[in-house]
Amino acid sequence: MTSHYPETSLTAPVDAPSLDTNLAHDETDMTEMLNELRILLPGAQLLNGFLIALPFSAGFRQIVQLEKWLFMATFICSLSSLVLFTAPAVQHRVLRPLDDRLHFKNVASRQMLAGAFFLSLSLVLCASLVIAEVVGHSVGFVVAAIFASSILVLWWLYPWWWKKQRSNTTTSLATQAIGARDFRQEEQ
Repeated sequence: MTSHYPETSLTAPVDAPSLDTNLAHDETDMTEMLNELRILLPGAQLLNGFLIALPFSAGFRQIVQLEKWLFMATFICSLSSLVLFTAPAVQHRVLRPLDDRLHFKNVASRQMLAGAFFLSLSLVLCASLVIAEVVGHSVGFVVAAIFASSILVLWWLYPWWWKKQRSNTTTSLATQAIGARDFRQEEQ
């Protein structure tokens, strides 16, 4: 009969992660990061494509100076997000084979978050620019504020709150598990 529980030894605790588990987790993290980039990158590319074409359209010369500055800020934020989203792929290729995967993942994660920050800004600025051109600056700023609030909550505040909640739950469960293990050892 096969047991579903790991064999115990005198040298390693049962709950110690194995090297195979760490490598599998490492590969899963890299795969998740690539999938996240596959979602973010096309949006940034599409936005950049539209923004690159805009100054060459006939109507661009007719927009007021404020809208031109708004366009420039949008374009710079959008380009920044694109550079930051593509950086991990280029760095991975240049650094191959990776000597320190954990460091690479940490740097790539920070670059992705910075790229998402700039994408957030460019989406809000783009909403303001488009709405202001269609119905006026006042409405454009109101719509931009609504989008800024939505992005702030959905992209930044909620995930950080959820992570904190999960961290508190994990800490509580770990404390309970340690207490249960200590109790079992005292009984023996």
